[in-house]
Amino acid sequence: SFAARTYPRFGIAYYPFIFRDGDHLIAYSKSPVFQEMVKEFREKTGIQVTAYTYYGARHTTAQKPFSTCAEMKGLKIRVPDVPAYRATPEACGANPTPIAFAEVYLALQNGTVEAQENPLTTIEAKKFFEVQKAIMLTGHIVDGLTTQIAPHLWNRLSDAEKKIFTDVTQEAAVRATAKIKKREAELVDEFKKKGLQIVQVNRQSFVDAVMKNRPLESLGFTRADYDKIQAAK
Repeated sequence: SFAARTYPRFGIAYYPFIFRDGDHLIAYSKSPVFQEMVKEFREKTGIQVTAYTYYGARHTTAQKPFSTCAEMKGLKIRVPDVPAYRATPEACGANPTPIAFAEVYLALQNGTVEAQENPLTTIEAKKFFEVQKAIMLTGHIVDGLTTQIAPHLWNRLSDAEKKIFTDVTQEAAVRATAKIKKREAELVDEFKKKGLQIVQVNRQSFVDAVMKNRPLESLGFTRADYDKIQAAK
């Protein structure tokens, strides 16, 4: 999302439900459309993208469980103040509220907001589960992180050194992706044991609402890029 501020085309990766799962995101990172974006990004900024890491599917926590988009209506939910992140709650009639990440736990605890959304690993690390009662497996955004090398370093490297940098960062991305996937699978059961209600939502109700109320074009993305990403395998 940070790179998208400079190169907006990258932002389509945060459009809700564009990825089926983490494997689809990684397939996208190896696809011609992503490589085209990387090339354009480098031409515009000089920054070299060498790897892509799966960061986790973003799920929703709240004080009360819900299973459909319609049940989110009026819900005060903290989301990052970025259009693609706001798209799902806005499409469902919720009340997305931007709050600094460091203040989210307290905001949930004192009722300033009723809900938030993050990957399961972040929900664990920041202990949001202590002040929420349910986790809805919305998976509305599948998050990824690019590894980027600044031009003042990249341009000093020989071709052999560039290959080493690329190989090492890609190896690290593969390892980190595997660890995150493993931890996500473990956390569902661990959160259940802590007493949280885990809800499998009606995913299609969310997809339909986003497509209707926050279409691609309204966020500045193109159908051509969307279709290419959908086809990535």
